[in-house]
Amino acid sequence: MTANRTKSGSRTSSFGSPGRINHDSAPFYSSRLYENLPRGEGGKGEENHVTAENLNRIFNKPSEAMDELPDSSIHLMVTSPPYNAGKEYDDDLTLGEYRSFLKHVWHEVTRVLVPGGRLCINIANLGRKPYLPLHAFIIEDCLDLGLLMRGEILWNKASSSGASTAWGSWLSAKNPTLRDVHEYILVFSKGSFSRRKNGAESTIAKEEFLEYTKSIWTFPAESAKKIGHPAPFPVELPYRLIQLYTFQGDVVLDPFMGSGQTAIAALKTGRYYVGYDVDEDYVKLADRRIEEYSERHEKQHKLAI
Repeated sequence: MTANRTKSGSRTSSFGSPGRINHDSAPFYSSRLYENLPRGEGGKGEENHVTAENLNRIFNKPSEAMDELPDSSIHLMVTSPPYNAGKEYDDDLTLGEYRSFLKHVWHEVTRVLVPGGRLCINIANLGRKPYLPLHAFIIEDCLDLGLLMRGEILWNKASSSGASTAWGSWLSAKNPTLRDVHEYILVFSKGSFSRRKNGAESTIAKEEFLEYTKSIWTFPAESAKKIGHPAPFPVELPYRLIQLYTFQGDVVLDPFMGSGQTAIAALKTGRYYVGYDVDEDYVKLADRRIEEYSERHEKQHKLAI
């Protein structure tokens, strides 16, 4: 069966058709497969504003109660939560306690997101005896909060993966162990699949859009020793998400700010940031790195004039 095409676009066709421009997907979403699933029609409502004194700040406190942020005031959340896996900043929580802790944070993030605002979570799975699919648990908990899942991105870190020897059993079927060279970036939205533009402009280039809308991203990991934090993600990760999901001047939240990568990406793209972290030393580290980035950027700007 081939697609029924007209000058105005294409209708739903059999699997394998590459056409996506001006595609009429109504027949697919009206099928029984999508019966009783959320339609993403609850995103209407006013947006509020974060006060000027709370913009471009990192608060040294837990993110389960972000009292500094009004309802519906954040356009994008990007974060990588603590892994509860023995890092120096981790608590030793049971799996149930860990999920409950994160779900409280996601609930608070949902409160502060604007209608249609996006929530992006970078997570790696853990262990092998048994394997803990943390990404699946987070998906389940976010769907339970009423968030709409938009997809998942596989971050391919193979180019920067070390020579791991965690094979379980070498050249034997006794206990071969898989070695992860990827992490997940889970993407959700609040109440609606689309956002209100409010007159602001996107800053993403055509080449970036074509690359960032793919479901597999390939770029190297960040050096923990270089940054001074046990588990930093590279600035490239929040940069791509900010370019893809926000307009110029939007506000980006990281409830586990760590070394400040999300804040640097926000400034790099002309957005505001708000962050939270319970570790005072990491807040100081992030503030110092943000200041160093701002000084370099200002110097480069003066040289370009």
